[in-house]
Amino acid sequence: MKNIFIKAGIKILRLLKPRKKDKKLFNSLGISESLLKILNKNKFVKPTPIQFKAIPHALEGKDIVGIAQTGTGKTIAFAIPILQRLSENGHGKALILLPTRELAQQVADVCAMFATAVKMRTACLIGGEGKDRQLRDLRRNPNIVIGTPGRVNDHIQHGAMRTKDFNILVLDEADRMFDMGFAPQINRIIRTLPQKRQTMLFSATIPDEVMALAGNNMKDPVRIEVSRSGSAAVKVHQQMYVLRSALKPLLALKLLEEHKGQVLIFVETRYDASKVASIIHHAKHKVAELHSDRSMGQRKEAMEGFKNGKYRILVATDIAARGIDVTGIEMVINYDIPAENDAYVHRIGRTGRAGKDGLAITFVRPDQGGDVKSIEELTGVKLELMTHPAVPAEKLWGYEHAAANRGWNQSALRRKR
Repeated sequence: MKNIFIKAGIKILRLLKPRKKDKKLFNSLGISESLLKILNKNKFVKPTPIQFKAIPHALEGKDIVGIAQTGTGKTIAFAIPILQRLSENGHGKALILLPTRELAQQVADVCAMFATAVKMRTACLIGGEGKDRQLRDLRRNPNIVIGTPGRVNDHIQHGAMRTKDFNILVLDEADRMFDMGFAPQINRIIRTLPQKRQTMLFSATIPDEVMALAGNNMKDPVRIEVSRSGSAAVKVHQQMYVLRSALKPLLALKLLEEHKGQVLIFVETRYDASKVASIIHHAKHKVAELHSDRSMGQRKEAMEGFKNGKYRILVATDIAARGIDVTGIEMVINYDIPAENDAYVHRIGRTGRAGKDGLAITFVRPDQGGDVKSIEELTGVKLELMTHPAVPAEKLWGYEHAAANRGWNQSALRRKR
C-alpha cells in the first residue's frame, strides 16, 4: 500500500512540474500566449529556419535582412513580431510592401488571421480594384497596412494615408519590387516615414541594388541567411529538354498527360500565356491563365480556382512567380527559359514546398546553352538533360560559357508582363 502511495505521489509531482520548452518549437521564441494559440490552432508548431532565426531578433526591434528560398515561411517571420510589438507598445503602426497584388493579398490574409488575437485591424491596398473600400479601411485607422508600392504611394500622395505613426517597415521580395520598376515609389514612401523605425527586408535573393537600399535605410541590420542567395529549392528535381520552339506545345501536352497533379507553366509574355492556355484548353485540360492583361477579378478567380482544384493547370507570366502559395504543385514547367537567372529560382520555388518533393522542367532551345550555364552557376545545381520519344532530341550548343547580362533587372520588358 505504501508503494502505491509513493508511485501516485511521483506521478502527481511529474504533472505539477513545469514542462520545459522545446527549443525547436514556437513556444521557445518569446511569442505571446495569444499568438501561440493562433499558431497552434492553425497547426503551426515547428518554425522554419527563417522563422526560428528571425523572430527573436524582430521581437527585439532590430533591423533585419532575411534571405531564404520562396515558400519557407517568411510571412510569419515578420507578421508575428509586428503584431506582438505593436500590441505590447500600445502605439505605432506597420507598413508591409510587396511586389504583386496576389502576394499582398496573401500576406494580408495571414496578418488578419493573427490580428484578431491582439485586437488589431489590417488594411490591404492594391491596384486593380476600386479605392472606396480601401479608403473606408484607412478611415478605420488600421494598425497594419499591407500593399503594393504604387497604390500605397498613391494613397499617401492624396492624403488618405498618413505615415507619421508607422514605426515598422517591411520590404518583402524587395528585389522583385525593384525589378518591376517600383524603386521611385519605394523611395518616396520611405522618405515619408519616421527615421526612428524598425526596418525588415526579406527576399530569396539580395542583389547589390537592394543591399544599397538596406545600407541607406537600415541601422546595423542583422543578416539572416538560411540559404545561399540565389539557391534553388533543395527538394526540387530540376530537368531540361532541348528542343525546337515549334515542338514545345507537343511536349507540354505529353508531359501533362504523364503527370496528373497540379502543374504551373511559366511563359515570358502575356500573348504566350493566352496562346499556351488555349492549346491546353483545346486538349480538354482544366486550365486558367494569369498575367497583367487579366482584370483583378479574373486573376483572383484563376488563383482561387487553381488553389481549390477547379483548374489543374495554371499558365502564367512571372507575375505569379512569387504570388502563388500552393503546397501541392507537382510540377513547374518553364515553357520559356526566363530572361533573368533570379526569375528561374523564384519560378521553380513554387513546387517542392512544405517539405514535399517537386519537379521543375525547363524547355530550352538548342542555342540557349549559355543561358543554361548561367542559371546553373547561380543555383549550383546541374539541370538533368532529358529526352522524350515524342520529340526529336537536339544538341545544346554554347554551353561552354555562361551567357552575360542575365543578372537581376536586365530585362525591362518583364516589368510590363
